[in-house]
Amino acid sequence: MLKTLDPLLGPDLLHALAAMGHGDEIAIVDANFPGASHAQRLVRADGVSATQLLAAVLTLLPLDDFVAAPLATMAVVGGGATPPIVAEFVALASASAGAPVQAVALAREAFYARTRLAFAVVQTGEARLYGNVLVRKGVVRPG
Repeated sequence: MLKTLDPLLGPDLLHALAAMGHGDEIAIVDANFPGASHAQRLVRADGVSATQLLAAVLTLLPLDDFVAAPLATMAVVGGGATPPIVAEFVALASASAGAPVQAVALAREAFYARTRLAFAVVQTGEARLYGNVLVRKGVVRPG
């Protein structure tokens, strides 16, 4: 345990977050996501919801403010209403950024393709469907 760090941020996840550069993405995915087959680096966070994990990650990770939408979620297959978890992702990111944050919904296969390019994938125990989000890292400005 370390002081002031969220205990959900284990050593493997901390290493991934610290090693990421501006523009790199991290995928936080639900329990149904094919994480092992889509990850360059897979970090397990079993028993943790995707929203809990995103909140912990955002205590350290700056969002990319050079792009219109630093978040990407998976669109509902066949259309339909946006799942409530997506609004939770956006609310968490907006609170972290101190300003409204946009998310773009990607078709399932497009989300999978982008996840394969992500710096890391964190597989959570999230049971809600479509509990997947890609987060693009921004810069830490001096001073």
